[in-house]
Amino acid sequence: MNTLLRFKQGLEDPSGVLSPWFPKLDCCEWAGVKCDDITGRVTELYLPCHTNRPELVPSEDKEDKSHCLSGSFSLTLLELEFLNYLNLSNNDFKCFKYGSSSSHECDDLSRGNLPHLYGNSNNLHYLDLSYNYDLLVHDLHWISRLTTLQYLNLGGIYIHKDIDWLQPVTMLPSLEELHLASCQLENIYPLLQYANFTSLQVLNLAHNHFVSELPTWLFNLSCDISHIDLSQNQIRSQLPQTMPCFRTLKSLVFSHNYLKGPIPNWLGQLERLQELDLAHNFLSGPIPVSLGNLSSLTNLILESNELNGDLPHNLGQLYNLETLQVAVNFLTGVMSERNLLSLSNLKQLSMSSPDLVLDFDSEWFPPFQLKRVRLGCVRNKLPAWLFKQSSLKYLTIGNSNTSFEPLDKFWNLATQLEFLSLENNVINGDMSNVLLNSKVVWLVGNNLRGGLPRISSEVVVLHLRNNSLSGSISTILCQNMTNKRNLVHLNMAYNNLSGELTDCWNDWESLVLINLEHNNLMGKIPNSMGSLSNLRFLFLGSNKFFGEVPLSLRNCHNLCIFDVGHNNLSGVIPSWLGQNIKGLKLASNQFSGNIPTKICQLYSLMVMDFSSNRLSGPIPNCLHNITTMIANYASTRRVGFILNFPGFSITIISSIRILIKGNELSYVDLMNVIDLSNNNLSGNVPLGMYMLTGLQSLNLSHNHLMGTISEGIVNLKSLESIDLSRNNFSGEIPRSMSALHFLEVLNLSFNNFMGKIPSGTQLGSTNLSYIGNPSLCGPPLTNICPGEEEFHRTEPMEEEEDDDKSEIYSWFYMGLGIGFAVGFWGVLMSAIFFNRRCNGAYIY
Repeated sequence: MNTLLRFKQGLEDPSGVLSPWFPKLDCCEWAGVKCDDITGRVTELYLPCHTNRPELVPSEDKEDKSHCLSGSFSLTLLELEFLNYLNLSNNDFKCFKYGSSSSHECDDLSRGNLPHLYGNSNNLHYLDLSYNYDLLVHDLHWISRLTTLQYLNLGGIYIHKDIDWLQPVTMLPSLEELHLASCQLENIYPLLQYANFTSLQVLNLAHNHFVSELPTWLFNLSCDISHIDLSQNQIRSQLPQTMPCFRTLKSLVFSHNYLKGPIPNWLGQLERLQELDLAHNFLSGPIPVSLGNLSSLTNLILESNELNGDLPHNLGQLYNLETLQVAVNFLTGVMSERNLLSLSNLKQLSMSSPDLVLDFDSEWFPPFQLKRVRLGCVRNKLPAWLFKQSSLKYLTIGNSNTSFEPLDKFWNLATQLEFLSLENNVINGDMSNVLLNSKVVWLVGNNLRGGLPRISSEVVVLHLRNNSLSGSISTILCQNMTNKRNLVHLNMAYNNLSGELTDCWNDWESLVLINLEHNNLMGKIPNSMGSLSNLRFLFLGSNKFFGEVPLSLRNCHNLCIFDVGHNNLSGVIPSWLGQNIKGLKLASNQFSGNIPTKICQLYSLMVMDFSSNRLSGPIPNCLHNITTMIANYASTRRVGFILNFPGFSITIISSIRILIKGNELSYVDLMNVIDLSNNNLSGNVPLGMYMLTGLQSLNLSHNHLMGTISEGIVNLKSLESIDLSRNNFSGEIPRSMSALHFLEVLNLSFNNFMGKIPSGTQLGSTNLSYIGNPSLCGPPLTNICPGEEEFHRTEPMEEEEDDDKSEIYSWFYMGLGIGFAVGFWGVLMSAIFFNRRCNGAYIY
């Protein structure tokens, strides 16, 4: 009891989970505590934090753990001699301590400072501290004393600094399951020959940073080699290929790392293996034929690597196989019913490679009923057996030239699906009479044509981007539905839609994202869009909208990105925008008036693009109040949301097009950008601008700004691009600009700058950055600064030779200018023809 009370004293317990822990009560009655029925000694402590999994979660938000246990985790718990089960997963512990004080201070658990007070804990079988994300583990050697451990899960805990993590866990002779996923581990000991795991059945090291081949010590996981010195990790001799070991391992997961090299043949000798997951690495070479010997295998996941060669035919002998995923590789040869003939238990099949030919007998009736199918690079026709899958719920087909004919048969198959993804295929189908009712409909880049399809109330995600669809959007939005609409994501960008925006938005309150950019839509933005209280992303750019932005949109309090660029909108810049705005793109419209000072109250703003409008007056002197532009908030750069469904999740990442460094590209990770170019702004650059230490791109070109550049510009350490061209700036260029080490693009041309150009690798690269400033001198310009002529003259008797050199220098600088101009326009033309359209989705 005293040990548990000391543990409680070091914790923050906002939900009062431990409030029943009173000394006067029997501790066996306390929450999360279980005792032995006979001895009354504490045997289990079960206090994981349960967090809700809502249907819609902002992708940039951390999991809410404000109700979980927090503070320092006291190792005094391990004094409980009969404790065999300890689960404190998914809480919010910050560090370890082993003292008896009630303070929350952390202790050093390095090897030389290991506590001796928990030597009595020789019964602990189960330890789960996973997903305490802020719990730092600098040294794992304290684990080695828990010699009875059978299950250890530290997944999601940062133990990157312990370069010797393997040795202490190999000293646990009873360990059956080891879960160290997402621990930021880097050292995998590729040269270590033996790892002393005598009982290990599950090894999960996914989502780490391993960069090597698969380690050979996996070959001998269960050998009793206690006589081997583990510190001798430089042995280079080959392992024996026949040893009476590796009999216990059932699950081996190394997915989402950086593993390279071939899949070793000896994996085929792990005869009890049921799960092999090596997906999302850089493994190369053929799939070993030896994997066909793994008769117990149920899950074989090798997708997203660089594997080549034919798919081994003997994989079809794995009668227990339920999951076969080999998509996104470079496999060759022919895949037919021979590869799948005996796989009666198969539930998930994933295969796609550019040179892998699918050649199935059209009369073949497969012995399995699949739940998930992913096909890619399909030629000719879809396999006939696909239409015989009555249990199919998830279908993905991509990058295929196959015929989907007859289309009515395919769309009939789609009615049974919960998830349908068709991306970058050549379907050429008319969608006017199609009814879609899958929860997720992802039809991107398929050259679909005709009018928009109809959707049922079941559809949550409708993504029709980059097709040839035409007509009015009222086909979808104004149709009658008997049930409540559930649409959250609506993307119909890059089509040929026309007409006005419908006024049927009142029935679609569930919408979180609307993307209608790059169509032929026109008219005014309807007031009814203000009824979309859940709206976070609104993209209406590159259409023909006119009029003012409706005031009703102020009801969209959650708006995060608002992009109406490249239209004919007018009026003043909206001042009602909420605190959640991160991206505000109003470029290439007819907005007029001053920039409102309320912009400075948008503390989360990262992208402020007001370029090519009719704005006038000064730049507000309060921009330094925008918090995200003061510091580099890398963790908040990616915005989107996660949709959780029964059985799968989909993460949708939203992008915004930004003009930076001469290129307009879609950026998934938002940058700190201010673009006020091509307006009628006047006055000086406010001093507050030089306080935006997180600013990455600044474009004030083509205005009527004046004054000098402050020496305070040295504070803008993150600047990668700055364009002040075609203004009325004067004075000298601050020497401090040469300290902007990230600066790649600089344009100060056509101003009234004077004096010598400061030396610096970023500032002396091209004369195009400085042309149009008659009083500037020094490299890269050919103008020689006053007082430096003597460095370019020789003795009088060598005057003729000096003239020759001057002529040579003139041609030299002219050559540099011409060479740069040719290169500059080459890059510019490449940028014009390079068009990256980016909206990402990740499905789990």
